[in-house]
Parts: sequence; C-alpha cells; structure tokens
Amino acid sequence: MMRGNKRWPGLLAFIMLPGVVFTQGSPRDTTRITRYEFSIQQTIDYATKNNEQVKNALLDVQIQEQVNRDFTSAAYPQISGSGSMVYNAKIPISLVPAQFLGGPSGTFVKLPFGTKWNSTGGLELNQIVFDGQVFVGLQARGTILEFQQKNVEVTTELIKANIYKIYYQLVVSKKQIELLDANIARFEKLLHDTKEIYKNGFAERLDIDKVSVALTNLNTEKIKAMNQISNGYLGLKMLVGMPVRDELVLTDTLSEQQIKESTLEPGGFQYNNRKEYQYAELGIKLNEYNIRRYQLSKIPTLTLNAYYNKNAQRNQFDFFSGEWFSVSAITLRVNIPIFNGFATRAKIQKARLELQKSINQREALERSIDNDIEVARNNFLSAIAAMDFQKKNMDLAESVYQQTKKKYEMGTGSQTEINTAQTDLKTAQTNYITTLYDAIIAKVDFMKAIGKL
Repeated sequence: MMRGNKRWPGLLAFIMLPGVVFTQGSPRDTTRITRYEFSIQQTIDYATKNNEQVKNALLDVQIQEQVNRDFTSAAYPQISGSGSMVYNAKIPISLVPAQFLGGPSGTFVKLPFGTKWNSTGGLELNQIVFDGQVFVGLQARGTILEFQQKNVEVTTELIKANIYKIYYQLVVSKKQIELLDANIARFEKLLHDTKEIYKNGFAERLDIDKVSVALTNLNTEKIKAMNQISNGYLGLKMLVGMPVRDELVLTDTLSEQQIKESTLEPGGFQYNNRKEYQYAELGIKLNEYNIRRYQLSKIPTLTLNAYYNKNAQRNQFDFFSGEWFSVSAITLRVNIPIFNGFATRAKIQKARLELQKSINQREALERSIDNDIEVARNNFLSAIAAMDFQKKNMDLAESVYQQTKKKYEMGTGSQTEINTAQTDLKTAQTNYITTLYDAIIAKVDFMKAIGKL
C-alpha cells in the first residue's frame, strides 16, 4: 500500500524578500497572514535574512568588526586629561638646621612647607612607537574578520542544503497526492461496478465490503499524507525563519530529468571549493599569526610618553587669580625583554603545536571530503537507477491493473485478481515515490560534497 513517507520527521529536524502576493488583516493587526510564492532561490534568500543561525553568524561578523576597531585603537595616540584638588588639613612640618637661619649649630627649626590648597590639571599622551605583538595583531585583523565571514558562508550552506531537501520533497509530494487521488478514483469506480454486479447476482456482498474497506484505507492514507505534507511546510517555515501563520506556496517544479542532471565526475574539483575547507585554511593562517606574535614579543618595544600640567598653591580657596606654574616632560621608553622564565618560548611552542593540530585537521578534512564525494556519488547513481527501475515497475503495475480490470468487467476475472493487481500497483507507487525522495536527497548531498550546491 502507498504509505506516508517516513523520512519527513527526520527532515523536519534539520535545522531580497520577494514580492508579497496578498495580506489578510488590517495593517495594525499583528496576526495578519502574509502569502509568499517562493522559488527555491527566493526561499534561500529569505532564509539568509531571517534564519536565526545565519543572523547570529552575521552578528558575529559585526562583533568582530568592533573587536578589530578596539584593537586598532592601541596603535593610535592615547590622550587623557586629569585634574586634582588637595586640601591640606595639616600642613607638613619639616625640620631645618637652625644654623641655616642664623641659629645655633646642632639645633633645628620647625617650618611648615606647603599651602592649604593645591590644584593640578593637565594632559598626557601615550603612543606605542613599536610593539611587535601589536604590529602582528594589526596584520591579522583582516584574516580574523574573513574567518567570521566564512563562518557565515558555512552556516548558510548547511541551511541551504536542508532547504533544498525539504523544498523539493514538498514539490514531489504533489505527485504522491495525485497517485493517491487516482487510486481513490479507481476504487470508487470499482465499488460502483461491484455493486452493479452484485445487483445482477454475479458478486457476493463480501466483495462489496472488501472494496469498501480498501477505499476507506486509501482515504485514511491520504489524510495522513496531507498531514505529513502540512508538517513539512511548517518545518520549512521554521528553517527559513518564517512565521508559522504566514502562507507559503512553492512555485518550482521538479522532474526526473532535472534530478538526473548533474556532473557525476568531480573533474577539476578543488578542496577549496568546499566552504569548510576554506574555513580550515583561515584557521591555519590565524595560528601562523599567533606564532609570529609570540616571536616578536622577544624584541624590544618602544613607547612615547608626554605630559603637560599646570599647578597652583593657595592658602585660601582662590584658584581664579594668582599664578599657575607649568610642568611638562617627554619620555621615550625602550623595554628590552631579557629573561621571563622561558614563558615566551613555551608560548611559541604551544602555538606551533596548535598550528600542527590545525594542519592535521585540514588533512583529515581532505580525506573526509574525498569520502563524502565517493559516497555521495555512489548513493546518487544508486538512487537514480532505483528511481528508473521503480518508474518502469510502476508503469508495468499500472498496465497489469488495467488488463485485470478489463477482464473483471468482462466477467472473466475474479475479485481476488483485481484486488491483488490494485495492491501491487499501490506498492509500486509507494516504492517509486520513496526512490524519488531518495534521489532528491542523494543529489543535494552530492552537489554539496563537490562544493557546487
């Protein structure tokens, strides 16, 4: 019998706007329904704007842009202003030799030094003239940003593959419903004919009951299939980030010939065609920058510091009159690393080991890609062959049913024969739809494997 495809629940777990055809509800009604008519490309475009995983990956790019700006600021002059005001409740006392003031030798005079009020204000400038780690960090900014952008592409491609699978399975499901409707129509005609034959005394009541049971099973089967298709649309909406209340109409069609169209030989294939491989390459490049960063931390750094201050001292709180004194200085500082307990050497070695790990992961990815291509190619060829065989088998089962039906209508065939022929036809139809679904998935997997999805 033609049963609902069991692959739908698994596919539902996979986790530019085009024109709006019409809306229902007032403009202020947040529950209004929007109707979309989408081709496969429009569906993908919608997902790139609305799928939460893609949106978060894009936010990661924006976050990295801000991180880059934050790091770049280290290479610019750092200018700060400061001000302070001090009230000396007790002015410090210093002991001064009395002989300095004409007093006896060996004695001291207590003198207060300072004023009750002191105020200082000024500007300070700090500038990194040369720092190897900052220099490498500035070089790595573009690669880090590209790394995040590549993550967007990898995420989008995963979403895209799942959209292809669900979209075209929903397109093909129309064929499943058409076959079910055709079977229902056949059994309704068979039930009518059997009742007429029964009235004429050439059939038993049992024959009518058998056909009625089969017709009821077919109608039940169609209800289940329609429910699975409805859930498939819900899964596709969830995948692309569309509100459940909106209506989605799929405009593309799919034929057996379209499924077969593909470059089966991966001639000219480059590993770099795969987004995951490009991502891994950028990871290696970042690890190389990390090594250089630690290596350059062993050379001297040069910094410039300058400040200009104004200060005043008063015995009364009055800084708006009187003299302010200036003080300024410029400092050029060289820091020469000599020994830090072999910490830098350990960091360099660790970074080299991390680099080797990323190289090993790239090699493992190459073998994985090779395996993906061969497995996907074999599955695709097998799925195409199975689809062709089941198509021929379904056509043959249709022919057998029609011949058996003619015999039954002429009175030379039995009820058992026509029931068997109908059961065989439904089985062939189910097998054909199943292989059609398998072929769609196999093609998507193969195109993704060779980086041409």
